[in-house]
Amino acid sequence: MEVILANPRGFCAGVERAIAIVERALEKFGAPIYVRHEVVHNKFVCDDLRAKGAIFIEDLAEVPAGSTLIFSAHGVSKAVREEADKRGLKVFDATCPLVTKVHVEVGKMRRDEREIVMIGHKGHPEVEGTIGQASGGMYLVETVADVESLRVADETKLAYVTQTTLSVDDASEIVAALRKRFPLIQGPKKDDICYATQNRQEAAKELAAQCDFVIVVGSPNSSNSNRLREVAAARGVDSRMVDNASEIDPAWFAGKQRVGVTAGASAPEVLVDAVIERLRGLGLSTLRQDAGLPENVSFPLPVELQR
Repeated sequence: MEVILANPRGFCAGVERAIAIVERALEKFGAPIYVRHEVVHNKFVCDDLRAKGAIFIEDLAEVPAGSTLIFSAHGVSKAVREEADKRGLKVFDATCPLVTKVHVEVGKMRRDEREIVMIGHKGHPEVEGTIGQASGGMYLVETVADVESLRVADETKLAYVTQTTLSVDDASEIVAALRKRFPLIQGPKKDDICYATQNRQEAAKELAAQCDFVIVVGSPNSSNSNRLREVAAARGVDSRMVDNASEIDPAWFAGKQRVGVTAGASAPEVLVDAVIERLRGLGLSTLRQDAGLPENVSFPLPVELQR
């Protein structure tokens, strides 16, 4: 059995920054450090940070007065920021800068008196945080069918933004439906789906073209990891997502000759290494990596946490 590793895969710059913010805060201020929502959607990462003294919460009422609070990479609503400020909490913002870009777009669109259609997944913390940048005038659509049933106040004053971790192909279909239904709708100057999501989906497509089975390393609540599995499956390739190597079923590989492995943007390389070791015990004979696109993006930490 030949195994091909996708490139790029795993951590993106926003995830690396968010994890580093929690670790540096723990080093500087000591445990506990409170984090609003899981800092990134990966069980291994969050369990590791818990062991170091991070406490993940959903309600700011759980944070004692005078504590240090970190906002997760997914971003938060204005209401959450205001509540943290009123309570006098020491806040570090681990929101991915590419999510913050979308928040800024929402603010500008609303100042221009435009209603906004957000393309995203209901209940996802990034979607809740982005919609929470405005006090109203926003609509959420998840599918082309949602676009068809959408009713807005003024079709001439309409704009759209997207969740950063969507399927590029699915989002394109929804944007096309929006433009057909609302010809005057305006979009962001630059695509909201982040570079890492797009690069990993392109790499997953390349993998699917070469393999008869694809494994995606990622946690079930990771949006971008789920999209990677869907991208491969959409190309007719049997695809499974695993949180870790222990979830791999040997029966999956019966008759399979070439297996692709990739990882979501919140999945650390150590989990990929463990998957490869598991595959070695199941008949892996050769291992190679796709060339892929180089990624040289990095985001600075808050000044107070820089060494």
